[in-house]
Parts: sequence; C-alpha cells; structure tokens
Amino acid sequence: MPLPIPHDAVGIIDSYSLDTKFFPEIERFDRHLDKLRRMSEEDRIHYVSICSPNYLHDAHVRLALRTGAHAICEKPLVINPWNLDALQALEWESGRKVHTILQLRAHPSLFELKEKLNREISDHKVEVVLTYITGRGNWYHVSWKGSQERSGGLATNIGIHFFDLLMWLFGSVKKYEVHMNDRQRMAGFIELENANIRWFLSVDMNDLPFPAVPGKNTTFRSITIGGNELKFTDGFTDLHTRVYERILSGGGFGIEDARPSIELAYRIKTATTQNISDHAHPFLLERRK
Repeated sequence: MPLPIPHDAVGIIDSYSLDTKFFPEIERFDRHLDKLRRMSEEDRIHYVSICSPNYLHDAHVRLALRTGAHAICEKPLVINPWNLDALQALEWESGRKVHTILQLRAHPSLFELKEKLNREISDHKVEVVLTYITGRGNWYHVSWKGSQERSGGLATNIGIHFFDLLMWLFGSVKKYEVHMNDRQRMAGFIELENANIRWFLSVDMNDLPFPAVPGKNTTFRSITIGGNELKFTDGFTDLHTRVYERILSGGGFGIEDARPSIELAYRIKTATTQNISDHAHPFLLERRK
C-alpha cells in the first residue's frame, strides 16, 4: 500500500498568522527545531502538538523530546503498548513531558458522573452498554485509518476513546471477550472492577438506526449505565481546549494515564474471536435469534 502524500493545501494557517513556518518534510522541521533550540531559551520551541497519523505518533513524540520540547499528542499515544516504556525512558533523559489528549475526561457531564460514582459504594457491578456507530465512506478503508498497521484498527483508532472513559469511570480490566472483529465492526464484553461492559463499534453506515445524511447525520453514540441513558451529546466543542489549558497550567494527562486503554485496545484487537455469549451486545444477541 503506498504511503500517504503530505497535504500542503494549508491556506487556513493565514487566518491565524501570516508569519508561520511550514515544513512538508519532517527532516526540515527537525532542522528548524534544532536551530531554535541552539539560539536561546526564549527562542526554542517549548511544546510540539502532534496530530499526525497514529503510526507516526511514537516517532514524532521522540522528535519533540529530543529537541527539548514537551510533546502533546492525540490519542492513541502509541499503537503498541511496549513503546510506552521507551517513551518514559526518553522523558526521564530529556527532562520533558509527554502529554496526551484524553478529552472525554474533561466533559462536564462525564466528570460529574465520575464524582458521583466515587461517592457511591455498591457491592454490585453496574451493567453498561456502549454503542458507537460512525458511518464512513469508501475513503476510510483506503486511507491510513483503514490500515490495521497504521491506525491500529477499530479498537485503537476509535474504541480507545471509550475504553479510556469506561476504565476511568469503573476501574481496571478483570476479563474481556471479543465476539466480532472485521474491517467494519468490532464487538465484545469487558468486565471491569465495578462494571460489566457490552460494547459495539462500527464504521458501517448501514448499522445506523436512522438514514445517514452526509455532513449532518452519520454518527450514533449511546452509553447506558444501569439501564439509564448517559446524556453527553453536547459539550464536545471545546474539550480539546480544556485539556490544552490544563497542560499549559502544569497539569494534563501523561503516559501512565494513557497506558490502560492502549494495553486493552491491543489485547482486544489481537484476541481470538469467541462465540457469542449471553452477555454479548444486544445487537449481536438480536442477530443470533
């Protein structure tokens, strides 16, 4: 499969500044960072924000740390969990930090739920059903996002957002099963410390419970907790801004925050598919009838 061609139609940059340096090649960007680092503390780059395809995150985080900058990286921080230890070692050697964007943790409604769950003590596990369907056109499987090697597949590219959220809310993994795993869909079961999760992910617009309308209505997300729908459709527009504000004020999320979801996504995508059990997602149980 050919590598993607760098996109250089970035005229939108002019809407922010007419004095912005732009480098289509990472080698030239590396040289520029090193030049600024050698000039002065004031001139060097202090933060590098990484929004590249998933398989390049590890290399670009390393570049940032080597040039004396803190790294701010989109999820997933890495595709393969064993790369996290190497990044931690480079963090220690460089004296710089690796930050990642776990934006759902900054959602007001979800943060309130987290605090509520922390106050409540129960002997019973909460029953959770996660359904996330986001219709994608034919481009998806041709692009890097459709490549298991370059995106990590559905579990890493899409599911990791929700795996992180659910473990943040309900604790660590005790058991997991995978009931479906193909290029369009994944589904399974996860037992956490305080919850049983039945989950379904899809990029097939035919799975949407309503007709897809390009550009308007192509995504369905639902999380029910104990039979109650978790309402968090609104409030997504400024989550990245909130996380960046935390980072710049000395907080934010680091490697250890990202580790559990990266490890789980890797285990799920490499697991052997099992027969549909009674605690499979309702969509799969309905198809089994």
